[in-house]
Amino acid sequence: MRERRALQSARRAREFETFVAGAAGRLLHAATLLTAELPEANPRARRLLTLALAHTYARWDRLRGEDPYDRARQELAVRFARTAWHQYGGLGRARPGGVLAGLTPQERLILVLRLYEGVAEEQTAALLGLPRERVRTICARAMATLLHPPRGPAPALAKVAPS
Repeated sequence: MRERRALQSARRAREFETFVAGAAGRLLHAATLLTAELPEANPRARRLLTLALAHTYARWDRLRGEDPYDRARQELAVRFARTAWHQYGGLGRARPGGVLAGLTPQERLILVLRLYEGVAEEQTAALLGLPRERVRTICARAMATLLHPPRGPAPALAKVAPS
């Protein structure tokens, strides 16, 4: 009985290691986009990915035909949504750094899921508990912000002293 469990445990560990070797790079990039950190300095993204992978490993035996990448991506998105809500009240923008730093956490999450990960609108809406139209609107607004960033304040004109 112990040998059987040991063999199952070893097989499970090998399967998970193989999965992580193949998927961790893409998941880390997605987490880096979500946290709006620079790729070379992304401690929040790495922590987010570690927690998502740990949760995926804990459920590894119960996946039963479910795609482990989808499960890990879903866990990553849910964890990011929770932490973003607690850190920013759902509204704040990230510090300057990553490409998506000018977006709100919700805009980043929807944009990464829809455009980088290719998740359908319906699936994104279901994952986040939002209506499909709201997901579409947020994605369009985020794209508009990226394509046409808000301008800073107009430069001050020099005052000319009357002669």
